[in-house]
Amino acid sequence: MPKPRRVPAPAESTPPPAVPHAPTDVAGPDSSPEAVSSHLCRRVRDLRKVRGWSLEQLATASGVSRSMLSQIERNEANPTLAVTFRIAQGFGMTLGELLESPGAQSSIQTIRGNDHAHLFRSDPDCQIRTLSPLNLEKDVEFYEVRLGPGGALRSSPHFAGTREYLAVQRGRLRLESGDDSEELNAGDSASYRADVAHAIVNTGRTEALAYLVDIYP
Repeated sequence: MPKPRRVPAPAESTPPPAVPHAPTDVAGPDSSPEAVSSHLCRRVRDLRKVRGWSLEQLATASGVSRSMLSQIERNEANPTLAVTFRIAQGFGMTLGELLESPGAQSSIQTIRGNDHAHLFRSDPDCQIRTLSPLNLEKDVEFYEVRLGPGGALRSSPHFAGTREYLAVQRGRLRLESGDDSEELNAGDSASYRADVAHAIVNTGRTEALAYLVDIYP
């Protein structure tokens, strides 16, 4: 299962002397430019380390130069709103999520069934809906997969050691992993290697519904 695509970021602009003010319920009680700047530098550094990213990787994801990111993390530069927005995009976050203080919002993240932002793929043969938060870089990803009659979801090998877990809610599926295959019916589940070519194929005459979990090493 491929990871959600990132939206390409526009070119970097020259930073002005101050970070824009953030609402008090996002950045915390102290929303002075100095407090927001200090909070942003810690937030960017902490988020990057949690993901295990280098500055180069964040620069690639966000379109902001490595030198600018390094200055921001050291609180030596005050980025423009546009640059801050591109950093948020690089992390897969909104601007508010990047600037928020831990504990400022509920710890419960809800994904509504009608939230089209979580549709990873949607066509007559295959619909994939992301059930895990898009704003987090995860070791575990959770999907709802719907396959029309004859539809198939075929994937190239993932990172070495990656495994997938599939639970069939409705319909009949053939699971393929490398040279192995298994027929699955409603109520069946399976785990299999995903670091080889693998596929989920609807062999029934009606739509099949399954839940898929990717476990990355």
